Amino acid sequence: MKKCLAPLLIAAVLLAAGCGGSEAPAVHLVQVGDTVRVDYTGTLADGTEFDSSFGREPLEFTVGDGSMIRGFDQAVIGMAAGESKRVVIPPEDAYPYRDDLVVVFDRSALQMGVEPAVGLQVILTQAGQQYQATVIEVTASTVTLDLNPPVAGKELTFDILLLEIVTPTPAPTATPEP
Repeated sequence: MKKCLAPLLIAAVLLAAGCGGSEAPAVHLVQVGDTVRVDYTGTLADGTEFDSSFGREPLEFTVGDGSMIRGFDQAVIGMAAGESKRVVIPPEDAYPYRDDLVVVFDRSALQMGVEPAVGLQVILTQAGQQYQATVIEVTASTVTLDLNPPVAGKELTFDILLLEIVTPTPAPTATPEP
Protein backbone atom coordinates (compact mmCIF):
# COMPACT_ATOMS: atom_id res chain seq x y z
CA MET A 1 0.00 0.00 0.00
CA LYS A 2 2.82 2.39 0.81
CA LYS A 3 4.43 1.76 -2.60
CA CYS A 4 1.20 2.93 -4.34
CA LEU A 5 1.02 6.17 -2.40
CA ALA A 6 4.62 7.20 -3.10
CA PRO A 7 4.13 7.97 -6.84
CA LEU A 8 0.91 9.85 -6.08
CA LEU A 9 2.62 11.85 -3.36
CA ILE A 10 5.51 12.74 -5.67
CA ALA A 11 3.09 13.79 -8.44
CA ALA A 12 1.13 15.96 -6.01
CA VAL A 13 4.32 17.66 -4.78
CA LEU A 14 5.49 18.31 -8.36
CA LEU A 15 2.13 19.80 -9.33
CA ALA A 16 2.03 21.98 -6.23
CA ALA A 17 5.59 23.15 -6.90
CA GLY A 18 4.64 24.14 -10.42
CA CYS A 19 6.88 21.69 -12.22
CA GLY A 20 6.06 21.33 -15.83
CA GLY A 21 8.25 24.06 -17.25
CA SER A 22 5.65 26.63 -18.25
CA GLU A 23 4.77 29.49 -15.93
CA ALA A 24 1.90 31.88 -16.49
CA PRO A 25 3.07 35.30 -17.63
CA ALA A 26 3.18 37.92 -14.90
CA VAL A 27 0.10 40.14 -14.80
CA HIS A 28 0.94 43.83 -14.91
CA LEU A 29 -0.86 45.81 -12.22
CA VAL A 30 -1.42 49.52 -12.74
CA GLN A 31 1.21 51.76 -11.24
CA VAL A 32 2.01 55.46 -11.35
CA GLY A 33 3.15 56.41 -14.85
CA ASP A 34 1.00 53.85 -16.69
CA THR A 35 -1.41 55.11 -19.33
CA VAL A 36 -4.75 53.36 -18.92
CA ARG A 37 -8.20 53.22 -20.52
CA VAL A 38 -11.23 52.87 -18.29
CA ASP A 39 -14.98 52.93 -18.43
CA TYR A 40 -16.68 54.39 -15.39
CA THR A 41 -19.95 55.58 -13.92
CA GLY A 42 -20.00 58.24 -11.21
CA THR A 43 -22.89 58.53 -8.76
CA LEU A 44 -23.74 60.64 -5.73
CA ALA A 45 -24.68 59.22 -2.31
CA ASP A 46 -28.38 59.24 -3.29
CA GLY A 47 -27.64 57.15 -6.42
CA THR A 48 -27.93 60.04 -8.89
CA GLU A 49 -25.60 59.46 -11.84
CA PHE A 50 -23.52 62.56 -12.57
CA ASP A 51 -21.16 61.20 -15.23
CA SER A 52 -20.40 58.07 -17.24
CA SER A 53 -18.08 57.06 -20.06
CA PHE A 54 -20.41 54.27 -21.21
CA GLY A 55 -21.88 55.09 -24.61
CA ARG A 56 -18.89 57.23 -25.55
CA GLU A 57 -15.13 56.85 -25.87
CA PRO A 58 -13.47 55.31 -22.77
CA LEU A 59 -11.40 57.62 -20.61
CA GLU A 60 -7.65 57.44 -21.23
CA PHE A 61 -5.17 59.02 -18.82
CA THR A 62 -1.73 58.64 -17.33
CA VAL A 63 -1.86 57.62 -13.68
CA GLY A 64 -0.29 60.21 -11.40
CA ASP A 65 0.11 63.01 -13.95
CA GLY A 66 -2.41 65.26 -12.17
CA SER A 67 -5.08 65.07 -14.88
CA MET A 68 -7.48 63.09 -12.67
CA ILE A 69 -8.89 63.68 -9.22
CA ARG A 70 -6.63 62.11 -6.59
CA GLY A 71 -9.17 59.52 -5.42
CA PHE A 72 -9.78 58.19 -8.94
CA ASP A 73 -6.04 58.05 -9.65
CA GLN A 74 -5.44 56.11 -6.44
CA ALA A 75 -8.35 53.75 -7.16
CA VAL A 76 -6.86 52.35 -10.36
CA ILE A 77 -3.40 51.71 -8.87
CA GLY A 78 -2.99 47.96 -8.39
CA MET A 79 -5.79 46.99 -10.80
CA ALA A 80 -5.27 44.52 -13.65
CA ALA A 81 -6.77 44.82 -17.13
CA GLY A 82 -10.35 43.49 -17.08
CA GLU A 83 -10.78 44.13 -13.36
CA SER A 84 -13.61 46.26 -12.01
CA LYS A 85 -14.16 47.92 -8.67
CA ARG A 86 -16.38 50.35 -6.84
CA VAL A 87 -14.70 53.15 -4.91
CA VAL A 88 -16.19 55.85 -2.69
CA ILE A 89 -14.16 59.06 -2.80
CA PRO A 90 -14.47 61.72 -0.10
CA PRO A 91 -14.65 65.38 -1.21
CA GLU A 92 -11.07 66.10 -0.16
CA ASP A 93 -9.84 63.50 -2.69
CA ALA A 94 -12.26 64.62 -5.40
CA TYR A 95 -13.64 68.16 -5.49
CA PRO A 96 -13.39 69.96 -2.15
CA TYR A 97 -15.74 72.91 -1.84
CA ARG A 98 -13.76 76.16 -2.11
CA ASP A 99 -15.16 79.37 -0.64
CA ASP A 100 -12.78 81.42 -2.81
CA LEU A 101 -14.76 80.27 -5.88
CA VAL A 102 -17.87 82.11 -4.68
CA VAL A 103 -17.67 85.52 -6.33
CA VAL A 104 -19.89 88.60 -6.08
CA PHE A 105 -20.30 90.59 -9.31
CA ASP A 106 -21.84 93.98 -9.90
CA ARG A 107 -24.98 93.35 -11.97
CA SER A 108 -23.96 96.01 -14.49
CA ALA A 109 -20.67 94.16 -15.13
CA LEU A 110 -22.40 90.91 -16.10
CA GLN A 111 -23.82 90.52 -19.58
CA MET A 112 -25.97 87.47 -19.03
CA GLY A 113 -28.64 88.00 -21.66
CA VAL A 114 -31.29 86.78 -19.20
CA GLU A 115 -32.55 87.93 -15.84
CA PRO A 116 -30.37 86.27 -13.17
CA ALA A 117 -32.19 83.92 -10.80
CA VAL A 118 -30.98 81.62 -8.02
CA GLY A 119 -30.11 78.20 -9.48
CA LEU A 120 -29.45 79.50 -13.00
CA GLN A 121 -26.43 77.83 -14.62
CA VAL A 122 -24.26 80.22 -16.62
CA ILE A 123 -21.05 80.01 -18.61
CA LEU A 124 -18.51 82.75 -17.96
CA THR A 125 -15.79 83.49 -20.47
CA GLN A 126 -12.61 85.20 -19.35
CA ALA A 127 -9.37 85.40 -21.34
CA GLY A 128 -10.61 82.65 -23.69
CA GLN A 129 -11.39 80.25 -20.82
CA GLN A 130 -14.93 79.11 -20.06
CA TYR A 131 -16.19 78.50 -16.54
CA GLN A 132 -19.50 77.00 -15.45
CA ALA A 133 -21.13 78.86 -12.58
CA THR A 134 -24.35 78.73 -10.60
CA VAL A 135 -26.21 81.83 -9.47
CA ILE A 136 -26.62 81.50 -5.69
CA GLU A 137 -27.81 85.00 -4.74
CA VAL A 138 -29.31 87.98 -6.54
CA THR A 139 -29.77 91.50 -5.15
CA ALA A 140 -30.74 94.77 -6.81
CA SER A 141 -27.07 95.58 -7.46
CA THR A 142 -25.15 92.26 -7.32
CA VAL A 143 -25.15 88.67 -8.52
CA THR A 144 -23.26 86.03 -6.51
CA LEU A 145 -21.89 83.14 -8.55
CA ASP A 146 -20.53 79.83 -7.32
CA LEU A 147 -17.78 78.60 -9.65
CA ASN A 148 -17.32 75.30 -7.81
CA PRO A 149 -18.20 72.21 -9.85
CA PRO A 150 -21.74 70.95 -9.07
CA VAL A 151 -20.24 67.88 -7.33
CA ALA A 152 -17.89 69.93 -5.12
CA GLY A 153 -18.06 69.03 -1.44
CA LYS A 154 -19.85 65.75 -2.12
CA GLU A 155 -18.83 62.14 -1.65
CA LEU A 156 -18.54 60.48 -5.06
CA THR A 157 -18.92 56.80 -5.93
CA PHE A 158 -17.26 55.44 -9.06
CA ASP A 159 -17.75 52.05 -10.67
CA ILE A 160 -14.52 51.58 -12.64
CA LEU A 161 -13.72 48.97 -15.28
CA LEU A 162 -10.05 48.90 -16.29
CA LEU A 163 -10.20 48.08 -20.00
CA GLU A 164 -6.48 48.08 -20.71
CA ILE A 165 -3.10 49.31 -19.70
CA VAL A 166 -2.16 51.17 -22.89
CA THR A 167 1.41 52.03 -21.93
CA PRO A 168 2.78 50.24 -18.89
CA THR A 169 5.66 51.77 -16.99
CA PRO A 170 8.76 49.69 -17.73
CA ALA A 171 9.81 47.41 -14.90
CA PRO A 172 13.09 48.41 -13.31
CA THR A 173 15.99 46.33 -14.51
CA ALA A 174 18.55 44.93 -12.15
CA THR A 175 22.07 46.16 -12.70
CA PRO A 176 24.91 43.77 -11.97
CA GLU A 177 27.05 44.65 -9.01
CA PRO A 178 30.71 45.43 -9.79
